[in-house]
Amino acid sequence: MRIVLGVGGGIAAYKAALLLRLFSEDGHEVTVVPTEAALRFVGAPTWEALSGRPVQTDVWSNITEVPHVRIGQEADLVVVAPTTADLLAKAAHGLAGDLLTNVLLTARCPVVLAPAMHTEMWEHAATRANVVTLRERGVTVVEPDSGRLTGADTGPGRLPEPETIHAAAMDAWRDGRASDPAPADDLDGTAVLVSTGGTREPLDPVRYLGNRSSGKQGLAIAEAAAARGGRVTLVAANLDLPVAPGIEVVRVGSALELQEQISARAADHDVVVMVAAVADFRPAEYAGSKIKKTHDPGDPDAAPTIQLVRNPDILAGLVTARGDSPSPLIVGFAAETGDASGSVLDHARDKLTRKGCDVLVVNEVGVGKTFGADDTSVHVLTRGGDDALEIGPASKRVVSEGIWDVITGALRA
Repeated sequence: MRIVLGVGGGIAAYKAALLLRLFSEDGHEVTVVPTEAALRFVGAPTWEALSGRPVQTDVWSNITEVPHVRIGQEADLVVVAPTTADLLAKAAHGLAGDLLTNVLLTARCPVVLAPAMHTEMWEHAATRANVVTLRERGVTVVEPDSGRLTGADTGPGRLPEPETIHAAAMDAWRDGRASDPAPADDLDGTAVLVSTGGTREPLDPVRYLGNRSSGKQGLAIAEAAAARGGRVTLVAANLDLPVAPGIEVVRVGSALELQEQISARAADHDVVVMVAAVADFRPAEYAGSKIKKTHDPGDPDAAPTIQLVRNPDILAGLVTARGDSPSPLIVGFAAETGDASGSVLDHARDKLTRKGCDVLVVNEVGVGKTFGADDTSVHVLTRGGDDALEIGPASKRVVSEGIWDVITGALRA
């Protein structure tokens, strides 16, 4: 594999030499592209000796080979470590003032950026916005470690260890390989209805009961279906992410609104995929004005009691409404945790039987798992099937392709 290792101008540049060694020991061909500032920390002879290849920083050397285009075009993977705040900004805004930023613009392979900077720079709103922009474009931005920085400073912004960056880079490359082939057209003309996001149950004009769902997985499911030729409608509950052109979007807020839109459309679709995280309960009464704190001197901790009622089981309702008809094929999603009464898969099998859907996709949730993350792993169970298929850990787009492979197999059956 041909890897471009970009090196930014930070004190952590010395760690990139260890990362280069890891790539080389794997048998990969590595071209190091440092910035001019990076060479103030680690000189070109070091990079050339470790990589066995010449090093340049500008677009004017070996001009006949057009290096500012060729290096990016020929790369199978681009990794930049350390990525300074300046490099993050240039990458996010498409600036190309030296060889490395030109490579980032011309590369069509997976790109992995490993930021390293002082805590104040990492936490600055401009840097955070740049990271969001890059991730939305498919760039892998590795979270920096927290620890000792330059001088006596300590906090988040430390370059992750070379082994961590190496693992993230290999994962990104594998994900890229999985998505390289032209998408299958096995959903050509198939009407697909997908729900995503998390419902919010209003309590008063400013408060609601909600959940941690970002909607990323459902969006990836919808976009993968569209890429395979499906005619996709996405019912989105409080989704704040951009949606690919060609997908019809219906925006909703609460569980009752989601139920209304899904129920009205399901019969006109061949597949319904219920990814949205639907609140199990909602307040029994909606307060027309903001609920105020009480100021009772006799009970300073006084708080109102909120009575809850159950929301409808939308998935089970779809199965009931379908009756004996084979269409639409119904796919449920379940966020589960293991407990004393059983494992995640135990609860999943019970839910598949209880709900009566055709396919159930299950992921384990909890603090630091699934919600809002860019990578995931799932178990896929089918009605009448004996074993659960595990997909991942991988990007949500790659996982979505695996889920559609199962769904299209169920459609053919």
